[in-house]
Amino acid sequence: MEIIFIIGSYLIAALTIILFRRQRNIAKVTSVVVSIFAFIESVAIALKVAASGTFSLMFFSIDALSAIVILIVAVLGVVTTVYSLEYFIVEKATNVIGSTRIKQYFVLLSLFFAAMFLAVTSNSPILSWIAIEATTLSTAFLISLYDKSSAIEAAWKYLIINSIGLLLGFFGTLLYFIPVTELLENGGLITWKILATNAAHLDPLISKIAFIFVLIGYGTKVGLVPMHTWKPSAYTKAPAPLGALLSGALLPVAFTIILRFKFITDMAVGRIFSQNLLIGFGLLSIVFVSVIILALNNYKRLLAYSSIENAGIIALGFGFGKAGIYAALLHTIYHSLVKSSLFLSSGNILLKYNSAKLKNVFGVIKTLPFTAVFFTIGFLAITGTPPFGMFLTKVLILTAGIKDYPIVSVIILLSTAILFVGFFKHVSAMVFGQKPEKIPVGEINIWLVIPQFLLIAIFIFLSFYIPPFLQKLINDVVAQY
Repeated sequence: MEIIFIIGSYLIAALTIILFRRQRNIAKVTSVVVSIFAFIESVAIALKVAASGTFSLMFFSIDALSAIVILIVAVLGVVTTVYSLEYFIVEKATNVIGSTRIKQYFVLLSLFFAAMFLAVTSNSPILSWIAIEATTLSTAFLISLYDKSSAIEAAWKYLIINSIGLLLGFFGTLLYFIPVTELLENGGLITWKILATNAAHLDPLISKIAFIFVLIGYGTKVGLVPMHTWKPSAYTKAPAPLGALLSGALLPVAFTIILRFKFITDMAVGRIFSQNLLIGFGLLSIVFVSVIILALNNYKRLLAYSSIENAGIIALGFGFGKAGIYAALLHTIYHSLVKSSLFLSSGNILLKYNSAKLKNVFGVIKTLPFTAVFFTIGFLAITGTPPFGMFLTKVLILTAGIKDYPIVSVIILLSTAILFVGFFKHVSAMVFGQKPEKIPVGEINIWLVIPQFLLIAIFIFLSFYIPPFLQKLINDVVAQY
């Protein structure tokens, strides 16, 4: 019942903002209230699933994996919504954006959240596909929010590439329906449970082909190489809070769909096939980013390529098996928190320096001291520097793969070292040095700092202590996949 309330509240929020668009603060108040409500309900869902296991209601089914992702999306929902309020006030004051566009942003943001919650909780792969497609449509308009030619180009690129990818994913989905075609003929709703029950009747070759299409299709949304090409431009042109959500929330949502199909494919042909594919795409993503990182000249692009790398690490974890799955789940949670914080930091830097180019940004520690601290902590965490939690998850993933995939593990280790050097080169140049004379000193507003602090604080806390209910959810996912 809680998930119906969450999705319904976001849809009502979007409708309320549209109907009362002349009311000055309706978009802000409605968005904040709904995001807080969704967070409270998501915690209730997580506790319920941890205590009682999977539960179903109408068109919804929530297991441990979806409960974890719901919690991630809800946490980021509160933080990015609060950040967005002040972020757009500053941009409006400098005539970067108008009131109408800001209200459109909050309408589309509400639809985006509703679609993500539906995607991970629907008991039907068709409904999940529709919801993922809905995230594409809503975020395409958000990427082009500033109505500049470069932003519109990035939005079209994002829309076309992801739509083609999802069409391939839809074709793969239909291939899984072959053993249960009689249900389609009778108008029955094909659920994940029905597919899992009939997985043994799938032709092994068709199952492999189907999973390849699904992995390429939804892998486009995740941003695995070579389906990543929309990410750098979209992340660069999107508003900072949207970049945080694309990387921190949408990535695990799309990966959830891949894992559901992986579960069905493993039942049909065994685990080796899907694991090898995930390892292959994961390895390619990490190596590609390590090659290109030193040549980057835009700090928002830097974060985009970092998301591609971390998508690859998550894919490797699920490809390496049980210990790797545990680490991959933890890594997903950590990445969502840290990368979202980094994007919010990048938003503060952009507001202060009015440039996303690395050559124009230096001395951030003097102009934005708190933002610089959080940005530096985020850099250290995302590159796997001890004692942060992502150091442990990367070590666990490499440990899980070193026995059966020693060459892959060595390549990953070397690539990770290169990525650290590249990240350090860019971040140190941004943070330190003499500040530009024309840039004033001081944070723009406390409400642009608090969201970063909350994300980093939650991440550090989870690096040293996993609450029992979350530990239970993670263990349940490991046991299933």
